[in-house]
Amino acid sequence: MIIVIMGPTASGKSRLALDTAQRINGEIVSFDSMQVYRGLEIGTAQPTAEERLRVPHHLVGIYDIKQRLDVYTFTDLAERAVKEISARGKIPILAGGTGMYLRAFLYGMDDMPGDRELRAQLDELYDAPEKEESLRRRMAELDPAALEKWGECRRRLIRALEVKLISGKSILELQQNLPRKLRHDDIKAFKLELPPEELNLKIAARTALMLKEGWIDEAEKAISEGLLETPTAHQALGYKIIDRYLKGEFSQEELKEKLIIATRQYARRQRTWFRHQHPEAVAVTSPESPLPIFR
Repeated sequence: MIIVIMGPTASGKSRLALDTAQRINGEIVSFDSMQVYRGLEIGTAQPTAEERLRVPHHLVGIYDIKQRLDVYTFTDLAERAVKEISARGKIPILAGGTGMYLRAFLYGMDDMPGDRELRAQLDELYDAPEKEESLRRRMAELDPAALEKWGECRRRLIRALEVKLISGKSILELQQNLPRKLRHDDIKAFKLELPPEELNLKIAARTALMLKEGWIDEAEKAISEGLLETPTAHQALGYKIIDRYLKGEFSQEELKEKLIIATRQYARRQRTWFRHQHPEAVAVTSPESPLPIFR
């Protein structure tokens, strides 16, 4: 059996996964694409040392921020972790909010066209902060819908451009034919669906706590080490906003508000993804209640 716990940021996935793991002798596989990076512990809400002592966690803090990570590599790492956990007689619990990675693990990778040589050329042309504007201009001409959807995610825009150049079609059009059959037979999937007003309060409280715990100092150190120029880790939520604060663009109180707004917007996109892409997941309305498998 594989248990999956998904949901938007700050909804309580980690707490629910921990409680579930302790009930059933499980181990947790993080499905947060940014928790894999060392040095971003506070900003990506990585499990604490105490939580890791309670329950083993996998795919947390295993990469340097300068290492590239894509969905193919992540899925391979997750498959390996799940097999190792199962071989020890324990139950894998997949927990996280990176919907595309969860979808790839549960249903398989898309069969969209790819070309390694072309992708290398596109990375060379566009995979850097100073090149994002030219990438957006090209996408505005070739695939404005993809630009609107992923305008803030350079890696996804480059992938969308690759697909468009090879197939002549938008990646959004091709995604309508994604696999619909689960790859594993014994999946029990759940998605946390808190009322929006409750989730917004949780986001505000967690943001305040993260700032109190030293998120600004963590961000300053990571940025000084080149975080915002990295191939993948630069996407971690909030660090670009903190960089603007460090440059004196606004006050700390304004920083908190901007971080809260950005997190709420991200959570909204996550809710939409899980609602449309994961029909296999049973809705759960509270992280404090046991999963239906225990009832």
